[in-house]
Amino acid sequence: MAASGPMPHATGFPAEGRCSYYVEKKKRFCRMVVAAGKRFCGEHAGAAEEEDTRKRILCPLDPKHTVYEDQLAKHLKKCNSREKPKPDFFIQDINAGLKDETEIPEQLVPISSLSEEQLENLIKKLRKASEGLNSTLKDHIMSHPALQDALKDPKNGDSATKHLKQQASILGNIEKLKLLGPRRCFVEFGAGKGKLSHWVDIALRDAEKVHFILVEKVSTRFKVDGKHRKKNSVFERLQIDIQHLCLSRIPVLRERKLPVVGIGKHLCGVATDLALRCLVETYAASCEERNEEPLAKRIKNDKTEKEINTLAKEGNEKNVPEKWTPVAGIVIALCCHHRCDWRHYVGKEYFRALGLGAVEFHYFQRMSSWATCGMGKTSLEASAVTVKRKDNQNDDREEHDDGGYRITDDSTNSLPGLLTVEEKKKIGHLCKLLIDQGRIQYLQQKGFSPALQYYTDPLVSLENVLLTALPNHSSSPETTA
Repeated sequence: MAASGPMPHATGFPAEGRCSYYVEKKKRFCRMVVAAGKRFCGEHAGAAEEEDTRKRILCPLDPKHTVYEDQLAKHLKKCNSREKPKPDFFIQDINAGLKDETEIPEQLVPISSLSEEQLENLIKKLRKASEGLNSTLKDHIMSHPALQDALKDPKNGDSATKHLKQQASILGNIEKLKLLGPRRCFVEFGAGKGKLSHWVDIALRDAEKVHFILVEKVSTRFKVDGKHRKKNSVFERLQIDIQHLCLSRIPVLRERKLPVVGIGKHLCGVATDLALRCLVETYAASCEERNEEPLAKRIKNDKTEKEINTLAKEGNEKNVPEKWTPVAGIVIALCCHHRCDWRHYVGKEYFRALGLGAVEFHYFQRMSSWATCGMGKTSLEASAVTVKRKDNQNDDREEHDDGGYRITDDSTNSLPGLLTVEEKKKIGHLCKLLIDQGRIQYLQQKGFSPALQYYTDPLVSLENVLLTALPNHSSSPETTA
């Protein structure tokens, strides 16, 4: 609303027979008596007429609000949706992967529009590609003393208890991989409120030189990282899409050369691929290039060289890897395979070696939702789904058993052929396993020993697979694929 105007103000309405012009300076309506049939007094009639002629338009930066057309230039300079200066660690699409326009079809028909024969052929391809893969993963359901009191809190509801069990198991797995130690930087991707980093910090107690980088592309309410004030640990939150994040440009990593541990709880679909590329391709590669500089130049540019050598010698006692590596390990709880994207997927080579491409990936990605969406229909037409956002967008949910989406049937004509609910679940799980196997091969090619395991009971979360990886020089029997 303008500084003054003819419309009724939110504080009330003009008295009957009085002028309807709101005087902003006095915070009330004009009290002049108006002529019969008129809304404004003689003093304000002209101003009201001018106000009525002003046109409001949608803000070009954010169509969710409007602005007077004659004030657009002024508004654009202060609009909250204006583009802000990019931070130094922002590099457009650095983790996006190569885009091959010839591979990605412009439009693919939904599964419901496929013939029975086409769908059966897809399922045959899936089963053939999955031959030899172990569809039953090992159970690594663990806990950690840091969460015992919280788990026993009688005030917890079912949802809180489920989250705590998952966080405890992820923390237990981090410790089992010998990644829970001092002199590290934990990068939590898709951090949300930052609770996973919170529990890592609690578990580390007074460990020295621990840094946390929490990556989240949207503003988040009820963050817990602001509650930490320990002198030995620092929390830094980056509001950025993982797709554009260059870790080597973050000062603490560039200057202190801390080994990075990439962590995440329910990192949705494509975000997992972006995070893997961010860690083992973009960041690790930049560190290797730096380490290949001539020795004299490297020592001159890197004042922490002596300190790093000292830390390496102390590795056995203080749980520091004997050989410094930019990425000390990865522990990510996977989620929402139906939100993967072929362009960003790190396992393209694996798919191509199996004779599969963008089209098959698209349908396998969609069919992966059969593993967790709990559809009760048995005909193939139940695979026709419309993905709709849930009604409440601001409930700060951290669970993604359905990926934050509701799966609803949108077909009216049944396709011939039937699949039982169990058969659909098995197909969905095979799709997820195949997509994850591409990630495993990618990590192996990048010099890591990766593994997939169940980290929580399916009654706690249907998305219960944990991806872990250690660099080959620090691998252990527990981490082999």
